[in-house]
Order: sequence, then structure tokens, then C-alpha cells
Amino acid sequence: MNVLITGGTGLVGKVLTKLLQEKNYTVSYLSRSKQSGSIKTYHWDIDKKQIDIEAIAQADYIVHLAGAGVADKRWTDSYKKEIIDSRVISTQLLVEAMDKSPKKPKAFVSASAVGFYGFDTKDTLLQENAPKGDGFLAAVTEKWENSIEEVSKFGVRTTIMRIGIVLAKEGGALQKIMQPVQFFAGSPLGSGKQYMSWIHIKDMARMLIYALENESIQGIYNAVGNNPVTNADFTKAVAKVMGKPLFLPNVPSFALNLILGEMASMVVGGNKVSNEKIVNAGFQYKFATLESALKDLIS
Repeated sequence: MNVLITGGTGLVGKVLTKLLQEKNYTVSYLSRSKQSGSIKTYHWDIDKKQIDIEAIAQADYIVHLAGAGVADKRWTDSYKKEIIDSRVISTQLLVEAMDKSPKKPKAFVSASAVGFYGFDTKDTLLQENAPKGDGFLAAVTEKWENSIEEVSKFGVRTTIMRIGIVLAKEGGALQKIMQPVQFFAGSPLGSGKQYMSWIHIKDMARMLIYALENESIQGIYNAVGNNPVTNADFTKAVAKVMGKPLFLPNVPSFALNLILGEMASMVVGGNKVSNEKIVNAGFQYKFATLESALKDLIS
């Protein structure tokens, strides 16, 4: 069976590729770049709205992970547009290609984000039916998910995974928290009371495969791990596993706003997100606790 991945060279995409190949799937990429190693790579260009329809025609399944990193750059007007277009226009290209392709995939699984729920929802436990929140990320995610829903008009089983904070040693939030802890400069951000709904990168990739393989998985699911924790508790857990002390005061919110601008909302706010729906659908975690996830990644 052939799985086409967009964003295949990203953090999650690389791990997903490896796990799929271990399960004897054939993996191909949709990418702006040329051939990626041994992976068959089809070309698309989101800016020029170009896509190789053959990529769709040969795919039994599609996993859509493409999107500009929301934490990669300061949120200027131009970068905000790139964040939106890289998600919405890329999805529209896939929909248009599916419309033209003689063959449709068996299933389409797409990334989304817990940013749908808004900037800071305190200690409210959020299920998938919670309303859209406020702020830029919530607006982006709503547009993104609306574009993904268009896939279902072809009769293709469509699943949207609202991804939380993916923990990986190669990059992302964990690496950014580990760096100051390593040099005895780690401390909670803002109040430290904001929740972090985390998931180990291997469990994230496994969850995407679970969604591909199980025909009962359809609609929206929160892709987070067990037991969201506060930023303060997360930072303490990282320091404990690294064997480093924490003695500096919290980084104040106003300082983060000065440094990061509007993007500071990502770190001074947070969401406590429930994984009950995916657990009830039968998914089982390899890293069910934060401690086990951190020990695996940091060691």
C-alpha cells in the first residue's frame, strides 16, 4: 500500500516515514524539493498553485502534514499570510488534484492543531466539541480544518488530528526548554500555570498510522498524550530528568511579549486538552507518562 506524505521531511514526517516503512508501506512525498534520498518525491509549488496529479493517483492513503512552522519566525503580516497559505492553499491543491484524479485515496489524515481552542483556556478540559477560541492560531486552524473537510465530498474517509506539543529531541518545544536548563538558566515561562498538552513524537506518528489503518477513525481527534501538565511542572520534570537544578524566577510575560511579539501567546498561554476520544477508539500509548517520554528522549 502506498502512503503519500506532505511535509514528509519535517520532524513528525521523518518518524512517520520510518514507522510506515517498517510496516512495509511504500512511502512517497509531495515536496517543493527534488528527490529526498530513496523516497519517491512528487513536485508541488504552493505559491504557484502547481501539483503533480500523479502523486494522488498512485496513493492509497494521504497524510497531510505540510505547513510553515508557527514558531519559526516572528509573526509579521507577511509570515502570518505564509502560515495560513501553507495550510489552506496546500489543502485546496490536494482537493483539486483529487477532483481530477481517476483514483481517490482510501483515507486522508491531516494535521491540525490544538490552537483551535484559543490562546489560554486555563484549566478547562477541552473535548473535540469545544468551541473555537480567539486569536490568530484559532482563526488559522478554523480555516485549515474547513479546507480539509472538502476532501470528504469525494467519499474519502477524512480524519483531522488536532496536534498538541510534540516532544522530540531533534527540535521543537522540548529542545527549546532543554537548552537553558542545560546551562542552569531554565525557568518556567510567564505564570507557569498555563497547560502544555504534550505527546511523544513516536506516539504521534503511531497515532497517524492508527488513523490510516482503522476505518472507524473519522472526523476530529485531539492528538495529545495523557495528563497535560503546567509549564512549571513540565520545566521541573525536564530539569529532573537532566539532573539539573532550577533556581531562577519565572520569565515574566511582559519580557516574552517584548522578545516574541504576538507569538508570545503560544508560550504564555496554553490548553488542557483531552485525549479521551482517541483512547476510546482503541489507541494505546507507548509513552503514557511525561516521565517516560522525557527519559526516552533526553537519555
